[in-house]
Amino acid sequence: MSESTSFDVRVDEYISQFPSDVQVKLQSLRQIIRDSAPNAVEKISYKMPTYAEHGNLVHFAAYSKHIGFYPGASGIEAFKEELSRYKGAKGSVQFPLDQPLPEELIRRIVEFRVQANVEKAQDKKRKK
Repeated sequence: MSESTSFDVRVDEYISQFPSDVQVKLQSLRQIIRDSAPNAVEKISYKMPTYAEHGNLVHFAAYSKHIGFYPGASGIEAFKEELSRYKGAKGSVQFPLDQPLPEELIRRIVEFRVQANVEKAQDKKRKK
């Protein structure tokens, strides 16, 4: 994504509404996702930054005490042991703002989601 798109601007606007320390974390998370899913389209969906490649991959959102990361139920299930130290639900996890982001774990989750979506798309093609 070398050229800026309107989606980039919208995600920039989303991030800019938070305090500078939170912006740094959000930009870091954004870069991890971009690096792990270089072909993903960045957009705003459900009022939060979203990355899609053959369907939604992940979303994220900032809150007063945490960053919500939404890799879907499959992303949570596949990494449930490593994510067990964080609050979460079936398709989400909360990374506290007062702790470093688990960058390598996020990278692996995004890569897992890309692979799952690619495989799903290939299966659909084969069935046609």
